[in-house]
Amino acid sequence: MRSLRLASTLLLCAPIVATPARAHAQSGQPLASSAAADSSHHRLPLFTRTGPLIIGAFAVGAAAISPLDRAIAREIREPSAQNDRTASRAASALNFAGSKGVVIAGLATYGVGRLGHFAHVADLGLHTTEALFVSAGVTSIIKGLAGRQRPGIAGIDDSDDFRFGGGFGKHASTSFPSGHATASFAFATLVTLETHHWKPSSTWYVAPLMFGGAAMVGVARLYSNAHWTSDVVMGAGVGTFTAYEVYRYNHITSRHNRLNRWLLSAVPSVSPEVNGGAMLGWSFAAPR
Repeated sequence: MRSLRLASTLLLCAPIVATPARAHAQSGQPLASSAAADSSHHRLPLFTRTGPLIIGAFAVGAAAISPLDRAIAREIREPSAQNDRTASRAASALNFAGSKGVVIAGLATYGVGRLGHFAHVADLGLHTTEALFVSAGVTSIIKGLAGRQRPGIAGIDDSDDFRFGGGFGKHASTSFPSGHATASFAFATLVTLETHHWKPSSTWYVAPLMFGGAAMVGVARLYSNAHWTSDVVMGAGVGTFTAYEVYRYNHITSRHNRLNRWLLSAVPSVSPEVNGGAMLGWSFAAPR
C-alpha cells in the first residue's frame, strides 16, 4: 500500500517536476551549434532523453525504497546512534551545508568571480545559484501537493501519511521530497557539469567529492528525523534533474539569455570613501 500511494504521488507530481524542462530544455544540440540555435527561430524539442531518464530513475528508486522507510527510521533513531556526539555535530553541520551553506557558496563564488574577473568562477556561481532557486521552487510545489507528514511529527510508524494539498497551509506536511537533498544535489550536479565544461578530466575527482557530500546531507536529514528515506531519494532526483536543465539552458540552448548578459557582463568597481571605507558598485549592461 505504501508503494502504491507513493507511486501515485510521483505520477501526480511528474508534470510539476517537468516545469524547469519546459522553461529551459529546448535543445539536445552540441555546444558547437548552440550559437546558431540562438539566432534561429526553429522550435527546438521540449525534452531530450536524459532529463526524463534522470528524474524517472530517482522516482523509481524512491518508490522502491519506500517500504523500508520505517525500518531505516527506527535504525537511525536508536539511542546508540543518536547519543554519538560526533555524529550529532556532523549532522548539524551538514544540515546547514544543505540549506544556507550552498546558497552562500553560490553567491560568494559569483561575487569572487566578478570582482576578480574570473569568468569561469562567475559563471559557476551564477548558474549554481540559479539551479538552487529553480530546484527550490519545484520542490516547494511538490511538497505542497504531496502533503506528506514528517517522521518527527507523524511518528516513525506512520510513513504512509500523504494528504493531497496538505503541504500548503498553516500546519503544512512538507516531508516529500527533501529540500536539503534537492539543494545539495542541485549544487553537486551544477558544479560537476560546469567544471567538466572547463576541464573534462576534472570529473573523476570533482563528481565523487560533490555527490559524496550531497549524499551525506541526505543521511544527515535522516539522522535528524526530518525525512523518510524516500523523501531524500526523490529530493536528490529533483535537484539533479533541475540542475541539469539549468546547465543545458545556459550552455547549450540559450547561452546568450538575458540573465547571462545582465549578470556575467556586469562590471564591478570599488571606490574609496572619504571616511576611509570603500564602496562596491556594479555597472550592468542592458540586454538587447
